[in-house]
Amino acid sequence: MSTENEGTASPTPQNAPSAPPAPVAPPASGPTPEAPTQQLPSTPEPPTQQLPPTPAGQPAVGSVPPAPPAGPQHAAPGSPYAHHGAQGAGEWPPAPPAVPGYAGGGGDVWGAPHAAPAPKGKGRGGLVAAVLAAALIAGGVGGTLGYLLAGGSGSATGSTTVSAGEVPQALRRAPNSVAGLAAHALPSVVTIEAQGGDGEGGTGTGFVYDQQGHILTNNHVVASAAEGGKLSATFSNGRKYEAEVIGRAQGYDVAVLKLKNPPSGLVPLPLGDSDKVAVGDPTIAIGAPFGLSNTVTTGIVSAKNRPVASGDGSGGKNSYMSALQTDASINPGNSGGPLLDGRGAVIGINSAIQSAGNGGLGASQSGSIGLGFAIPINQAKNVAEQLIRTGKPVYPIIGVSVDLQARGEGAKISAQGVGGGDPVTPGGPAAKAGLKPGDVITQLGGKPIDSGPTLISEIWTYKPGDTVKVTYLRDGKPHTADLTLGSHEGDR
Repeated sequence: MSTENEGTASPTPQNAPSAPPAPVAPPASGPTPEAPTQQLPSTPEPPTQQLPPTPAGQPAVGSVPPAPPAGPQHAAPGSPYAHHGAQGAGEWPPAPPAVPGYAGGGGDVWGAPHAAPAPKGKGRGGLVAAVLAAALIAGGVGGTLGYLLAGGSGSATGSTTVSAGEVPQALRRAPNSVAGLAAHALPSVVTIEAQGGDGEGGTGTGFVYDQQGHILTNNHVVASAAEGGKLSATFSNGRKYEAEVIGRAQGYDVAVLKLKNPPSGLVPLPLGDSDKVAVGDPTIAIGAPFGLSNTVTTGIVSAKNRPVASGDGSGGKNSYMSALQTDASINPGNSGGPLLDGRGAVIGINSAIQSAGNGGLGASQSGSIGLGFAIPINQAKNVAEQLIRTGKPVYPIIGVSVDLQARGEGAKISAQGVGGGDPVTPGGPAAKAGLKPGDVITQLGGKPIDSGPTLISEIWTYKPGDTVKVTYLRDGKPHTADLTLGSHEGDR
C-alpha cells in the first residue's frame, strides 16, 4: 500500500555510466590445437547493459519511505473516533493504531507516503553496473578468443546467427493480452510532479477520469503542492500539462486534479465494478515507481475488504480503506495509479504497501514485497464525483467515539468522548439506533468488525444516508439494530 509522504525532491534517475571494454589478453604461446570435427561454436553473448539500482536512501514520492516505521502512526489509548464522535472535536481523520485493523488478524501495515528519490551522485550502484558491463564485454571477448583457439580462425563462413522466423500467433499480442491492455491504457496514465511553495515535492501517478481533463489520484501525491505549489501531469507520449487541485479528501486518500489546458481527444480509462472482483482475478498495475514512468506490472487480487489504516508517519494525515490487496509489484511512485482487471477496467487506485522494514541493522526494505493495497474504485468514484461537484469530501459517520488501540471482539464505544464530551453523539445515528457507551460493535452490514480502524474502513464504503444493520454486544449479549448513517463535511 503505498500511502506515501510527498515532500521530498524527485530528481530524474541518472543513466548507467558506460563501462570501457576489458583489454584483450594475447593468446597463450604454444602449438595451435587441432580444430574439433563437426562442432558448431557457440555464439558469444553480447554484452548486456545494466540499469543501475536506485541509489540507497533515495525515497520516491507516492510510496514507501526508505526507513518506514514498524506500523502506522496511531492515536493514544482512549482516543476517539473523531470521524464518528462529536462534531468539531479531535483530529480529523483520527490517527490509526500501531497495528492496523486487519479483519482476522494479519501483519502490520504501513501507509507508505511516497517520498521522492534523493539526489543521485556517483555512488556505488553506478560503479557496480560499470564493473558488470566490463565483465560481460570481457566475457564476450574471451568467448571469441576461445573459439579462435579451438580452430575457428580459418573459417570464412560468415554469420552463424539463426532467424526465429515469423512471429507465432501466440506472440502477436492480442488486445486482451497484458501487452494489448497495457498499450491501450498507457496513453491515459500520467506521471504527476508536485512541488510545494518551499521547493519540496516529488512524483506520483494518476489517470484520466473524464474527457473534461479531470485526473484521479491519491491525496498524498498532491498534498505538498495543494496550496500555492505547482503541479504537472506528463503523458506517456512525453507531453506535459500544468494542473490544479479541484478537491482532495485526506481521510479517503483521494484527490481530483484538472489539466489547465487539456488536449482534445482525451480517453478516460473505463471504470470497473470493484464489488464484483474475486480473489484470484488477474491485475495490472501502471505507474511511475521510483520515477520510472509507464511501468507495468502484473499479479492477482490477493484479498478483498482488507481494512488498512495508513499515514504519513506523523500521525496527522491518516487515511482508512477497505482495500483490495494485490501482489502486483507496487513501489514508491505507483501511488495514485490505476489497478486494472483482466479486461483493462480500473478496479482500484494503488495507494499503499506493506513494508518489510522494521528497524534494526540492515532491516530496512522500502520496495515491493508483494503486499500492495488499492482503494476500491467504487468508493473512489463516489468521492471523486463529490469533489468535482463541491470541492469538499463528505464522510459517512455513526456518531460514536471508540478506542482505536483496543483489539479483540470488536470496536468498543468509549466510556468518555473527545475532550470529556459524549462518547455517543446525542441525537446522532448510533444514539437513534440505541447504542450506548461500553457497547462493542462486532458487525456492520454483515461484515465482521475486530477493531476501531476496521469499523471506520467499513463505514466509509457507504454513503451518508445509507441504512446498515449493526450487531453489537452489551453485557456479553448480542443485539442488532438498523442504523442510518449521518455525514461530516470536510477533513477538519
